[in-house]
Order: sequence, then C-alpha cells, then structure tokens
Amino acid sequence: MQPVVLRTPRLELALPREEDVDAIFAACQDAGIQRYTPVPFPYERTHAEQFVERVPKDWDEGRHVTWGIREHDRLIGTIGLYRMDGDGNGEIGFWMAPDSRGGGRLREAANAVIDWGFSADGPALSRIEWRAVVGNVASARVASALGFRYEGLLRMALANAKYRDDGWIAALLKDDDRMPQPWPVLEI
Repeated sequence: MQPVVLRTPRLELALPREEDVDAIFAACQDAGIQRYTPVPFPYERTHAEQFVERVPKDWDEGRHVTWGIREHDRLIGTIGLYRMDGDGNGEIGFWMAPDSRGGGRLREAANAVIDWGFSADGPALSRIEWRAVVGNVASARVASALGFRYEGLLRMALANAKYRDDGWIAALLKDDDRMPQPWPVLEI
C-alpha cells in the first residue's frame, strides 16, 4: 500500500519525518502516553528514530498504516489504522502531544482516517475497532464522539512495556450513522 496524505481544514496527516523525531520523543515522555499506549518504557530517542524508519515499511506491508498529525507543519500527534486483516477489519489508534490536546483536532484527524479507511480508495474496511486501557477516559470520550459503539470489556487483553490491563472495546461499522454514542463506562 502506498502512503497517502490526508488533509482537513486545520491539519495535514502524512508519514512521520526525520525532523519529527524530537517532537515524538518529547511527547512520548508524557506519563499518559506511556501508560495508555504500547510505546516502549522508558521511551528513548532511538525509539522515535526507529518508529520513523519503520512506518514506511508498515505501509508497504499494508497491515499497519500510521500518519503524523501536523498543525502548521508541527507534529502534534500520531494516528493510524492497525491490525488490518484483509477481511475488512482494522483498529484505530492515536496519541496527541500534551500541549495539543483539546480543541477537536484529534476528532478532526480521526474522522479523516475513518473516512479513508472505509473508502474504496483506502483499504475499504467494513469495521474499525477502538481499544483502550480501562481508565483512559479521554480516549473513550473521543471514540464515543466519533460514533463508536461500546461493545464491552476485554480482560487482561491490552499490554504495553509495563502493564497488562483490562481494556474497553468499541467498534464503528462502515454504514453506522457516526453520531456520538452514550457509553456506560463514561458515566463514572
């Protein structure tokens, strides 16, 4: 699969570049990113360098595709579709740098990725899952606002370098109305 650039009114989604390494390294020092995403721990600059080198290879293989999210040519996060299985299924994942959270930028980027993921010009997925560690309420709020439907709890299913956690799972189907969904886990 060839990398594509996606644009929204405020953002550009494109391959992470070598000049993004410092921004990726800095963002991945955030305790929330280290707690709730599968980044290595401790996160070193070499991890960011390896990530930037690996992303184009992942695109070539077509199973994982990742974009750097840029606003005014500054990397503010990453987003991607992962575990695409060739049968129409994939999983969305994302993180935002701490100083770029809020303001709807992540929802804007995610909508562009979802549209591309379901399109015939993209991988033509029929189902996109979202998974998160139980307690990652900020990510759950984004998924809910995007119209993902909460499906339940995955026991001890999500792992990163330090933890093995229960996870929430939700899904969005190609023909869903994508209206914000009330989730029982957000009523805490």
